[in-house]
Amino acid sequence: MWCNISAAPFLLTGFPGLEIFHPWISISFFVIYVSILFGNGTLLFLISEDYTLHEPMYYFLAILAATDLGMTLTTMPTVLGVLWLDHREISHEACFFQAYLIHSLSVMESGILLVMAYDRFIAISNPLRYSSILTNAKVVKIGVGVVMRGFILIVPIIITLSRFPYCKSPILSHTFCLHQDVIKLACADITFNRLYPIALVSLTGFLDSALIFISYILILKTVMGIASGKEQAKALNTCVSHISCVLVFYVTVTGLTFIHRFGKYVPHVVHVIMSYVYFLFPPFMNPIIYSVKTKKIQKSIYHFLSFHKI
Repeated sequence: MWCNISAAPFLLTGFPGLEIFHPWISISFFVIYVSILFGNGTLLFLISEDYTLHEPMYYFLAILAATDLGMTLTTMPTVLGVLWLDHREISHEACFFQAYLIHSLSVMESGILLVMAYDRFIAISNPLRYSSILTNAKVVKIGVGVVMRGFILIVPIIITLSRFPYCKSPILSHTFCLHQDVIKLACADITFNRLYPIALVSLTGFLDSALIFISYILILKTVMGIASGKEQAKALNTCVSHISCVLVFYVTVTGLTFIHRFGKYVPHVVHVIMSYVYFLFPPFMNPIIYSVKTKKIQKSIYHFLSFHKI
């Protein structure tokens, strides 16, 4: 599959002009790295071990946590390698594989947030039929569908990426490989690799966010039909965690897209920082949001800690 394995390796870049501070910067990245592993790992452990969390909502949350773990484990090794050891070289095949995982997991994250919106819509609009509509078998099918969509849709641009000759400067703009970064180094007609991502973003990001928005309009319409104000607040409270995660994800996506598209005169270090925010902020915040806003998660943590104190 890889046709450039004999070519000179790509060179990753840290924070331009701040190389002397890389060891100190790496400390904060390492703390965030460990926090993400601990937070998402804890969520997966609790959902696996606590039978009270064996519900569709928490199964989808487990997929979200696994996706966030995957994103972090994919990006952080090269980030810390550059900041700690100044290990900048990355082979073409390793770079393409990392780019494939990063972009696939991004599509998966968008998809699982959409599925979680559907879950909240069913829970509020059809509470009595919730378990019969979202059976374990259906949850598995939806989960597999989200995963397959992410990994299949990215294949075409990675295959073409691997077939291009690279004769320009091998220096990349980040401490990890991104399609939009690597494609600038190709010495070939890259029309497909410019157009396909636009179609992909429209098909996934824009469509997913639009469907999430529509689902919450329908949820609000259902909630407004509930007579009791207390019940209205209770119903909406079950959506707070998901809404927070959606905002964290799409605000960072929008910020990164805006910087890349319209930030020609913005210092390069801002582009770099926004990339880190996009890849690290959602995985860091999602476990915190669900731990703070979801009572069942809080109870599960309390019971686990109480059990080990005895």
